[in-house]
Amino acid sequence: MIQKRLEVTDCKYLISSMELMARHLKKVVAELDRQSIKKMLEHIINARAVFVMGAGRSGLVGRAFAMRLMHLGFTAYVVGESTTPALTKEDTVVAISGSGQTRSIANLGKITKEMGAKLITITSNEDSELGRISDTVVKIPGRTKEDVGEYDERHLRGEFAYLTPLGTSFETSATVFLDGVIAELIHITGVSEEDLKSRHNKLE
Repeated sequence: MIQKRLEVTDCKYLISSMELMARHLKKVVAELDRQSIKKMLEHIINARAVFVMGAGRSGLVGRAFAMRLMHLGFTAYVVGESTTPALTKEDTVVAISGSGQTRSIANLGKITKEMGAKLITITSNEDSELGRISDTVVKIPGRTKEDVGEYDERHLRGEFAYLTPLGTSFETSATVFLDGVIAELIHITGVSEEDLKSRHNKLE
């Protein structure tokens, strides 16, 4: 059980975390490979259906992306849901994995290719199991040696370790990137915000 602290802080770590992610996002934008993104967009537009998969928090990022694809009018599914239909060779699968090595997602990636469907991987590690078998890889930088920062007496860890712990930098960056993909698809398809609203869940 986490011991409660009664002292209210000045929120400096909250602010520092947000500022760090803002700097990181600028770096991500600067390093994006436009050709990979173009291929990703083409695979999505030409697919019969888009299947999205990821484990843990990356899976939550994927769910948000699949929801927006549905709002745009695409046929989109989340892998692992009980209502998700069978994959066909006319489909596209979007895999989200910071390491590109997550066992369950890597195995599903292999099945995707065996079935002849297109595989897009969003990852920090191009030279990974998923990266090597994908039709398109979009690299989203996560933690690197440069990101670790200076060690300090209080935390004995780099700033990414306590301001954006574990895979936070990748997951947040992937969320912003995929929202950007949606913005691009809105422009390409000519869908209006009213069209998106019309497909929004009314049973919430």
